[in-house]
Amino acid sequence: MSDDNTRLVERRRQFARAISPPPGPAADAFGDVEAFLERFVADALKEDIGPGDATTAIAVPKGATGTGFFVTRTDGVLAGLPLAEMVFLTVDFDLQLATVFPEGERYTPGDRIAEIRGDLAAILTAERVALNLLQRLCGIATLTRRFVDAVSGTGAKILDTRKTVPHYRLLDKYAVRKGGGTNHRFGLHDAVFIKDNHITAARASGAKSRAYAIGQLLQKARSTGSLPVIIEVENVEEAVAASCADVILLDNMPLDEMRAVVKKFSKLKDRGLLEASGGVTLENIRAIAETGIDRISIGALTHSAPAADISLEVS
Repeated sequence: MSDDNTRLVERRRQFARAISPPPGPAADAFGDVEAFLERFVADALKEDIGPGDATTAIAVPKGATGTGFFVTRTDGVLAGLPLAEMVFLTVDFDLQLATVFPEGERYTPGDRIAEIRGDLAAILTAERVALNLLQRLCGIATLTRRFVDAVSGTGAKILDTRKTVPHYRLLDKYAVRKGGGTNHRFGLHDAVFIKDNHITAARASGAKSRAYAIGQLLQKARSTGSLPVIIEVENVEEAVAASCADVILLDNMPLDEMRAVVKKFSKLKDRGLLEASGGVTLENIRAIAETGIDRISIGALTHSAPAADISLEVS
């Protein structure tokens, strides 16, 4: 691998800004995103290359140059080319990436979305890591865009969750944004999210009912800090008890009951946003959005998005 250089540092700085959380608790928690990216790319390359690329060493003449074209095989949404470029530049900072499509742009089968030029051995050595990352982020952006398109015109927003692979959260959430989605909390530190198990734990201390426990937890959350408060509920009674939270999450709630909550909340002057979650698919999301819900969170955006089919063709 080549040493660092000015162009790589600048690319890393730009992409760090693009993937960083907004100012606040999440940004403070993630710290130096540039340093994270440097370690992340270096570790990925070390895992793949190890002591050296044995095949390229015997197959590619020393000093040979070439061009690699990133070619798409299916429809999709582009996300992650800056990260792929960092991979190539870390192997050889003389390589040159030219992009054809901007991040967040739709592509179709057969499109050449970018090309990489320079030392052929370096291109082939970096190829797999660069493609793995690009295909993952494009896959997330593409699936997100499908859900966003499915609720078009309803006013409902599509959100991700914390269901990400360790160390990929900033990258995955960036891809969600490029697909037109909105980020949920970045971790346990930037919101109070009272879920079913928290309510059960609170009831163990003597709360008479789940609705009563929700009211107690909401009051405690408001009195001890300024973080947004999200509460997971299972029925209309619990939703009303949580109505002053910033977000009331309707977990795996049937459509009829969801509509009843929306109708009830339409009469409340001060109430939080209504969010649906659990069991959301491309087949049922339109019906969920048409209940009048404000937002829909989908874990599958990051834990089940298929990798995009993209290849690197060298000439």
